[in-house]
Amino acid sequence: MRVFIVAGSPTGLPPAGLAPGPGDRVIAADYGAHYARAWGWPVHLLVGDLDSLPADEAATLRAEGVPAITAPQAKDETDLELALARALGDGAGEIVICAALGGRADHLLANVLLLARPELAVMKAVIADGPVTIYLLRSGRGAEEQGSRGAKKTGRRGEGETRSGGAERAHLELEGAAGDLLSLLPVGGDARGATTRGLVYPLYDETLYMGQARGVSNVFEAGTAHVWLRSGLLLVIHTQTNRGS
Repeated sequence: MRVFIVAGSPTGLPPAGLAPGPGDRVIAADYGAHYARAWGWPVHLLVGDLDSLPADEAATLRAEGVPAITAPQAKDETDLELALARALGDGAGEIVICAALGGRADHLLANVLLLARPELAVMKAVIADGPVTIYLLRSGRGAEEQGSRGAKKTGRRGEGETRSGGAERAHLELEGAAGDLLSLLPVGGDARGATTRGLVYPLYDETLYMGQARGVSNVFEAGTAHVWLRSGLLLVIHTQTNRGS
């Protein structure tokens, strides 16, 4: 089951080229319900303390029979985190988090780092906001296939690049267009054995060091790019540059 979670960033945009289908589920985190309705998406569940969703919109959702899980304002989790926990509890096999970028810096960083939750290591999970899609590439033998919006993570070997010292590398294949941007940012430590293909500035079994910005603003050469990783965690940020063309 694919679950779209719509958060409440003040600059939230619908994900470019992606929307829920008939078999998908949409969970709105508080003000995310406003975005979902504005984008013409259904709302199957409302989650949060409801301190930002206008009262008339909340009343409309109640009148339409949309169930709500309300939480106190004084809580340990953000509304988005509660919505994510609910999606996981409902058995989601793929999660797309929308309208989670922009606004306050602390919220933005907390939202992006949700991708590092251990429960998401075995499923497809991305943040998609307008032309930007963010993935977390995790190293490890036998990594589960994951990705969304034209990206996939596999354990395939390709041209001798996915094995080093007998360890299988994590692999992410991304579909985009020439001129799209791709940034690689290590999380929680250095990212080792980074190799790319289909980018203007390639990497060959190299280390991206925590706190350095070497991996920022690479460029798609054509419609497909590949990233391999031997060890560590790597945020992969794809920005479409031809949106609307």
